[in-house]
Amino acid sequence: MDSFSALDQLADGRDLRTAPPLVQASLLRSRTAFVDPTRATVRSILGADELEEYRSGHQLATVLPLIRSLLSTPAKEHGLIMAVGDEAGRLLWVEGDAGTRGRAEDMAFLPGADWSESSMGTSAPAIAIATGAAVQVRREEHFAPQVTEFCCSAVPLRDPVNGNRIGFLDLTGGDRAADSLILPYLRSTAEAVQSHLAAQVQAAKAQAERRERDRATARVVVGPSAARPARATKAAPRLSVTGQRPPALRTATGQLPLSRRHAEILAVLAKHPAGLDTAELAAAIYPTPVTPVTIRAEVTRLRKVLAKADLDSQIQLSSRPYRVTGLEVDAVSVETLLGRGSHVQALNEYAGTLLPESEAPAILTWREELAATLREAVLADASAETLLKYLRRPEATDDVEAWTLALKLLPARSPKRAAVLAHLDRIDT
Repeated sequence: MDSFSALDQLADGRDLRTAPPLVQASLLRSRTAFVDPTRATVRSILGADELEEYRSGHQLATVLPLIRSLLSTPAKEHGLIMAVGDEAGRLLWVEGDAGTRGRAEDMAFLPGADWSESSMGTSAPAIAIATGAAVQVRREEHFAPQVTEFCCSAVPLRDPVNGNRIGFLDLTGGDRAADSLILPYLRSTAEAVQSHLAAQVQAAKAQAERRERDRATARVVVGPSAARPARATKAAPRLSVTGQRPPALRTATGQLPLSRRHAEILAVLAKHPAGLDTAELAAAIYPTPVTPVTIRAEVTRLRKVLAKADLDSQIQLSSRPYRVTGLEVDAVSVETLLGRGSHVQALNEYAGTLLPESEAPAILTWREELAATLREAVLADASAETLLKYLRRPEATDDVEAWTLALKLLPARSPKRAAVLAHLDRIDT
């Protein structure tokens, strides 16, 4: 039987007998499949539309903001790139240092690409998916010669319910990507992600149980003989809190302007569907401490505004804890879309800065996080047209990195390059 101990060299002359056992086993599988390392190339790359649809429906899209907060920024700061892939070894998101990303794209290490062993041979993502083990692969230990410029570390991600592998996390770059501290950090990140997924499962289960209890109660109260004709479902009122426009509730019959304070309350409660108690809501809305009576009085006034506009039957504003249902908020929609990896749709939804004049503590934090998450998503994985659309936002006016990236993405003969260059000159001046 063939074994790696008998393999002194690969076909291109590399001696890899000192590779770790996991890597040796992968190299043997790769040599059996390809014989010649130069034959290992990415076999398929999803198109932009197909990738967008696939990512938005993937289980990992719901935890992408958490992964980004733990991996994307640190990777960028250390010259590395972060990759998130599926259970088949396909890359879904690739973000981080722009220079490293550019070099990696030369070997098709980009979103939508198949990096399984059957496609590219030995790599950390491929081994993590094939074996379920955390692993590091250093430069010459890769099977395909075009990958030997890089080191990589990867860990699998598992479904919290059945334990099946659902994807992987990877850090790729220079020698730092195979540092001894990288794998423990990736393992900790994977545990955090899996815990978050488990919490989502429990929350969905609890919500389903509540809905079933509500249906059972409705059946008892209404009874079988009290069936009513079905009514057309009205679109939920929508609160717009992004951009320079004054906050307003948009309904099927018109538009209701809101005070900044009332918009803050509704937006914060929409962001916290489980609800907030009096103290939590007060701390979220008021920059300085206030008495419980203050927040209760403001909520009472808000209820009166909704009732006067005949919206109290659609927007349910309950107490103990304070919760709001029957309401859509554009900022929450942006977060949801970003969580699914649908950054193009998120950019379309995002009209600009979240309640720019608000000084509510919860809004200040949310405003910064939302803008930063959108920016990272667009810069990490966007077309030139999408990036140019983002650059029209006021907060991107002085973003040198974003404008420089736009210049890089635009074709050499694009007439839009002149405007980008002129803007960069103005920033420099």
